[in-house]
Amino acid sequence: MLRGSVVALLILASLVGCRHGEPPAPLGVDAAVAPLPPPPLSAPPTTAQATPPPAAPDAGADPGALPQSKERPEASGAAYDARIAALWEGIAKDDPERAMPFFFPLAAYEQVKAITNAGSDWRRRLVAAYKRDIHALHKRLGEHPEQVKLLRAEVPQERARWVEPNEESNKLGYYRVYGTRLVFELDGKERGFEVTSLISWRGEWYVVHLTGFK
Repeated sequence: MLRGSVVALLILASLVGCRHGEPPAPLGVDAAVAPLPPPPLSAPPTTAQATPPPAAPDAGADPGALPQSKERPEASGAAYDARIAALWEGIAKDDPERAMPFFFPLAAYEQVKAITNAGSDWRRRLVAAYKRDIHALHKRLGEHPEQVKLLRAEVPQERARWVEPNEESNKLGYYRVYGTRLVFELDGKERGFEVTSLISWRGEWYVVHLTGFK
């Protein structure tokens, strides 16, 4: 009976001596000398991230910064339709800046032309003439240009030809076509403007001379 009381007292003493939050040491083991191992840590959270999707192409990238190709242009497609719409909007609203997406890109012209100061020629001669032509064509739409509806653009694809380097002071070749028509409805009748010259860059048509050669 005495022996059982001693054992019970020893167990009670060990429980009282435990620090808060620690389990009691087993009998016969000094916790100060051989502390119990801490509970196992949970696995660290993974740092792996899902691979991000590839960035979308830059829709505003300058096509003129890319090299020329010999791809034959077609008078169709979303990009072509958008450029035709931009040209018409520029004419209808008498705002040449709106029509600039359909004009041959500056960086492309600098690659194509074998002349000194191609950039200056592009700005001072070609773009200046383009803007004058747009103002003149706007006047031909009458007193209510907002009511005039563009019906279609007719590009004579069968007359397009590849212009070899050195034919037109050019160091790169391109496709060229004369006689494109913008057909519109005015006062219930079909009418049209003739676009003098389109040339290609990377398989797309652009205006270089809108009305005549200047």
